[in-house]
Amino acid sequence: MRRASDIHGIISDRKATGQPFALATVVRTVAATAAKAGAKAVILPDGSITEGWIGGGCARAAVLKAAKDALADGKSRLGSVQPPDALDEQGLKAGEEQGGVRFAKNMCPSQGTMDIFVEPVLPQPQIVVCGSSPVAVAVADLARRSGFAVTVCAPAAEQATFDEADRRIEGYALPVDEAGQRYVVVSTQGRGDEAALLAALAVDVDYVAFVGSRRKAEVLKAAMTERGVSPERLAKLKAPAGLDLGAITPEEIAISILAEIVALRRDKDSRGMPPSA
Repeated sequence: MRRASDIHGIISDRKATGQPFALATVVRTVAATAAKAGAKAVILPDGSITEGWIGGGCARAAVLKAAKDALADGKSRLGSVQPPDALDEQGLKAGEEQGGVRFAKNMCPSQGTMDIFVEPVLPQPQIVVCGSSPVAVAVADLARRSGFAVTVCAPAAEQATFDEADRRIEGYALPVDEAGQRYVVVSTQGRGDEAALLAALAVDVDYVAFVGSRRKAEVLKAAMTERGVSPERLAKLKAPAGLDLGAITPEEIAISILAEIVALRRDKDSRGMPPSA
């Protein structure tokens, strides 16, 4: 079994590389249990325990289910694995939730009780800015200060427009599959509009928005339809981008776009939908 310091190192490494996982921690035990308070385990999205230990098979199924649910909706869970008699005495059933605690049945001979806290650790939400217009620069700046990781996609000659970015991509070739939430804002201002939109609509992300007039967006949609982009993909495009705040300046437009992204993100969380979608 790994030492706690080893587990903390694994946790730090996975956080640094943006890999999603759930951290299960035993917070309380009653009577005989294999794991003791403070035991931890790192659980991957596929249900495998990559590091650590939280006891044998008696608690494993309940913890893995809690980890899977936590990674799906981004919410922490507190579970209590108890012997059947203890559940009966409290009038509880396995799978029932009460007072924020989900109960599970312990069928092991030890007949002990173990309470486990399961916390999802998800990648930092990411805003991908395509283009180097004043609105694109304002969105990137505001996004970083709002807790988002920022990826800048623009031709090499335009990259210097942005002072800071967590990642830079020359051109508009977005990675097909990445963990975590991704919100794409296309603000190319006539320089590569179609190329940026084609790239953004070719990958699965939480949000794709185009900064431009409604009429211009319709022209671009028609052009992309001729290129074979499906109606389902085009339906995901939000144009014009942002909430209707009456914004005029690049900074005001950036605020309207970030407000729309935050509203979308928090609405998903409140309805129990996957934050990474």
